[in-house]
Amino acid sequence: MNTALWITTSLLTAVFLFSGLGKLFVPREKMAAMTDAARWVLDFKPGTLKAIGALEILGAAGLVLPALLGIAPILVPLAAVGLALIMTGAVILRVRRGEPKAALLDGGYLALTAFVAVGRFALEPFTG
Repeated sequence: MNTALWITTSLLTAVFLFSGLGKLFVPREKMAAMTDAARWVLDFKPGTLKAIGALEILGAAGLVLPALLGIAPILVPLAAVGLALIMTGAVILRVRRGEPKAALLDGGYLALTAFVAVGRFALEPFTG
């Protein structure tokens, strides 16, 4: 279980770090032009996108750094819960926009963040 949680956490860290950096540093018009699935960014102000990006980066850091450094490892499942909330909002947004494929992908990330949260809270916590 511990190995599965670490693999999932590593994947999620990479995804949210990459996604957050994109929201912080890529202009929303350029991001919207990349794919049809990215057009949702035009529904938000640039400041809101930067805030979402910053939260994703903080969440990514919170998934691994507390455990690796041995400092307040309870922050790992809390970060996973925070990212699950972000992904809940993403799924709702995709459903409202009529983007079922993107909603399924975001739902997959939601399931993975929930797995890490439950896993680190109850199944394989870092503290006894």
